[in-house]
Amino acid sequence: MASFTRTVTDTVTRTVSAAATASNSNVVVAPQGGILEGSNPSHCDSKNPIIIFIIQAGIILIFCRILHYPLSKLRQPRVIAEVIGGVLLGPSVMGRVPGFTAAIFPTAAMPNLSLVANLGLVLFLFLVGLEVDLRYLASNWKVALSVGAAGMALPFGLGCAIAWGLYNQFRNESGTVHIGFGVYMLFIGIAMAITAFPVLCRILTELKLLSTPVGIVVLSAGVGNDVVGWILLALCVALVNTGTGLTALWVLLTCLGYILFLVFAVRPGFMWVLRKTGSLQDGPSQSVVALTLLIALTSSFFTGIIGVHPIFGAFLAGLICPHEGGFAIKVTEKIEDLVSTLFLPLYFALSGLSTNLGLLNDGITWAYVIGVIAVAFLAKFTGGAFAARLNGLVWRESFTIGTLMSCKGLVELIVLNIGLQARILSTRTFTVFVVMALVTTFATTPLTAALYPPWYQKKLEAWKRGEIDWDTGSPLTSDDGSSTKDVVAAEKLESVKVQRLLVYLRLDNMPTLLAFVSLLGGRPQALMPRMHPQQEAAMSSDESGSSPDERLKRPIDVHGVRLLQLTERDSSVMKVSEVEEYSIHDPVINTFRTFGQLHNLAVSGEITVVPESSYADVLVTKASDMLSDLMLLPWSETGSMSEAQMISTDVAKNKLYSASYSNFIATTLENASCNAAIFVNNGFGGRVKQKPMLLTRSVSGLSLRHHQREHAASTPVADRSHHVFFPFFGGADDRAALRLVLQMAENQDVTATLVHYYSTAASFEHVEASTSQSAQSASTSAKRATTGLTPTASSERDAAFFSSLRHSLPADLAMRVLFETKQSTNLLADAMEQAKAEVGQSPRNAGDLIVLGRNVNANVVAADAGTSSTSSEARGCLGPAAEAVVASGIRASVLVVQARGKGLE
Repeated sequence: MASFTRTVTDTVTRTVSAAATASNSNVVVAPQGGILEGSNPSHCDSKNPIIIFIIQAGIILIFCRILHYPLSKLRQPRVIAEVIGGVLLGPSVMGRVPGFTAAIFPTAAMPNLSLVANLGLVLFLFLVGLEVDLRYLASNWKVALSVGAAGMALPFGLGCAIAWGLYNQFRNESGTVHIGFGVYMLFIGIAMAITAFPVLCRILTELKLLSTPVGIVVLSAGVGNDVVGWILLALCVALVNTGTGLTALWVLLTCLGYILFLVFAVRPGFMWVLRKTGSLQDGPSQSVVALTLLIALTSSFFTGIIGVHPIFGAFLAGLICPHEGGFAIKVTEKIEDLVSTLFLPLYFALSGLSTNLGLLNDGITWAYVIGVIAVAFLAKFTGGAFAARLNGLVWRESFTIGTLMSCKGLVELIVLNIGLQARILSTRTFTVFVVMALVTTFATTPLTAALYPPWYQKKLEAWKRGEIDWDTGSPLTSDDGSSTKDVVAAEKLESVKVQRLLVYLRLDNMPTLLAFVSLLGGRPQALMPRMHPQQEAAMSSDESGSSPDERLKRPIDVHGVRLLQLTERDSSVMKVSEVEEYSIHDPVINTFRTFGQLHNLAVSGEITVVPESSYADVLVTKASDMLSDLMLLPWSETGSMSEAQMISTDVAKNKLYSASYSNFIATTLENASCNAAIFVNNGFGGRVKQKPMLLTRSVSGLSLRHHQREHAASTPVADRSHHVFFPFFGGADDRAALRLVLQMAENQDVTATLVHYYSTAASFEHVEASTSQSAQSASTSAKRATTGLTPTASSERDAAFFSSLRHSLPADLAMRVLFETKQSTNLLADAMEQAKAEVGQSPRNAGDLIVLGRNVNANVVAADAGTSSTSSEARGCLGPAAEAVVASGIRASVLVVQARGKGLE
């Protein structure tokens, strides 16, 4: 015990002595208080580089975002802002500020920034490979081969020509290595010949050209151009990185063997894993995403160690990923935000940091700048245009294709950076080509918009269909003196009923839309019970004399359009290029198609991916192209443009307060060329019983019984009837709405009350408008329809119209429709009082409906002006009468009709 005590004492004594000795020495621990102890955060610390990296990344991202805002108004891709941002932060502008480069971009910190940027570049090339759909190349191989080959051969040849001057003028500058002219020529030719496929997809999408002949040709040729360009670049890098031609040959053979290994070994195994895990049907899991990224990084590693750039391996990994089931799009959605918002701006900013506009300081250099731009644009333009012309396109289409193929964009900058890193290019030559890439990319969108505007596209389509004369633009007549469009118009005039219906499909409105559209289809033909085919054949002779069933009436043509928002993400652009496959497999479209077919409707549907600002234009254009009689627009259940599946009670109550959706509806109605109807849902199709919230979590007999009731199934709707109330105030909108109500009433489950409200003769004198200015501006069509009529003449015309329909109904329809005429001094208030008595009286039915015209006379709402309880946007969009009815809380849905086609007479 004594020895143990002595040992402990000696240990403590030695420890205290060592601590005292250390406190008297000159060793000082590095300050850990950061800026609180006066340290400089921008100081590059090799052991802790994250601080300086965050400063660099933050400045680059903020700078690029600020620059992109004004450039986006000019329809310029984001890469323009990123490169210009790098140029401004580099030696050209901010580098001239004393101490800026040394403090923010010190030489010691650049390797870390370059590492992150190059990792982003590898992932971006993987995304480019995912975006390239080789099915386009296979389905349009002839035009892709001709346009792509001509679009590469001519600029490659002229690039080789100008490479002779560049090689002799700038080959001895600092920062370059001595290489033979053949390798230098190959690199310059590639830089001239390559096309930026990702930027091209974005431009085609924004200009709505993907479905046009120009878009199909450019997309097909761009795929082949992209693949061939990267292969040639891999060849060039291999030649630069190898010392002898024999080594370069081995590198190329190894690369070829690796490509075959990926296609015939890796891809089948990868597909087996995807099918086994259900990733093609259900989307990739986290493990599958990890496996996909591991394949991309491993492929980059292999191509890097054999002497080819790592980005080529990532590109190949993206190419072997399948597009079936939207797998490539779903993988892109997982990683694109991090790559495009953080990694890629760093890479292109590094390009700008390596660009020094101050080196363009003499006449010969500027001569080469102009020469390089001219060769890059004119060679691409000429090759693509002539090849397109040989494929049967008109000259203006061909010129548009040539302009689009001249786009360089970010792919060109990647090629140039590889040349700078391989020391093929000097900083001066690199700057010359960066200026060329910026100019050609910047000019692509405005030139394309000028060469191929929407009006020219419509004229060209009509001319190709043989509908118009090209020189005069006048319709061509056939032998019987009528054009194709005239025949369709004549068919439409045979009946004022809705025969062609365009429906804006939204996920949050699908139950309502299905219930309403089914009313227009009517009941299908009554069918006999099904019989076994053999028994049916045996009994057919006995029933040969039976009377035939009534013939089915012609079904209504219904076309559903679902709009998906085109965002800045690459996955959104990929959806556009694969929109046909999306339309085939989309569950909303298929649900609508199947439901319509079962309800005597001829149904078709499509998906369109466009910017949110173009939603109204797309619907108006579709309705015009299809010669639709009616365009049905549901009011959003979420109160916004989004189709959120989870809708809270508060959101549902305040759905009329959305300014964005009101503006969308108002823009659509203002530009519509056919009748339009807005459907505001309030329990149409049957109300869902609200279940009370659980008050306790303790288990008791009461709570157990409540749990059983909570999961009880909803019973079928026993009463499938709908009651429609329509107050007829007069005007073009009300006349169109009246005809629509009578068409709905042909359905045996619909009853309708139609009341003509009219005022005294004195009230038809001039009444000062007291409604909102937005509501008045939206009533242009109604005013046009009654031009030249006095108020009294207009009211007499409406009364005659109401009376003529009242006395011309078939007997079976007259049983379900009640016509009334009432005189009132407060038209809207009396109509709302009767509406409360008419609708909502059968709470177990399938929902009631109030139909209103959008634009009514000022005297109808004069007494109620200024009493709106919703937003002014909703009042101007729905009209004052409809807005008052919706805000009153009447237990019925509201259909607001605007006349722009049938119903004006």
